[in-house]
Amino acid sequence: MENKEDVMSLTQMKKSVKKLGYSTEMYGDPTLMRFLIARSMNPDKSAKMFVEWQKWRSSMGLSRDGYPVLIAKVNKHFPSKDKLQFKKYLVHLLDKTIASSFRGREIGNEKLIAILDLQQITYKNIDARGVITAFQFLQAYYPERLAKCFILHMPRFFVSVWKMISHFLDKATLEKIVIVSNNEERREFIKEVGEETLTEEYGGRAQPVAIQDVVLTPLEG
Repeated sequence: MENKEDVMSLTQMKKSVKKLGYSTEMYGDPTLMRFLIARSMNPDKSAKMFVEWQKWRSSMGLSRDGYPVLIAKVNKHFPSKDKLQFKKYLVHLLDKTIASSFRGREIGNEKLIAILDLQQITYKNIDARGVITAFQFLQAYYPERLAKCFILHMPRFFVSVWKMISHFLDKATLEKIVIVSNNEERREFIKEVGEETLTEEYGGRAQPVAIQDVVLTPLEG
């Protein structure tokens, strides 16, 4: 890493994490940089966020498992009564999507693209709490993992719901969200994500793969 200020910030963050009783030995600098960026390069705040992340992953019973694309067809979703189970499912989705971009090892700067397809949704599919939870997980526990989120086919009745949801999101997160509402924006969406990555349904050439059928590359070591 050539930037001396970044090196100094990383060094100080590692010391701060150690003072809090935790270790950064198993994580590369790119991973630690995500937390520094998320906390405006403040080593102490980044260390606290990193420790909270470690505590959280431990409480969820998780292991350390370009831009893979996660497509959520909201018309197949119904609000869950079991909130904890829903949160664990979110973790599974995010972890596996990110891990699918690993090539033998985690670099630390892997990101994902999310697509929320609202086509043919009804009021029964609306889960504002679930959407807020998903974005708050990304903000708090997956800093700088979200490259972009595209929202497709937003019906008029969902606009007011989205306005309410957006109040719970950080400015940095909102800047990564694109609502695709016309042909020009759709062309930009296809261009940015790539035809080779999108499925035919969205103007691409790829074949859809269910999350349970994704095969992960074993990590080295």
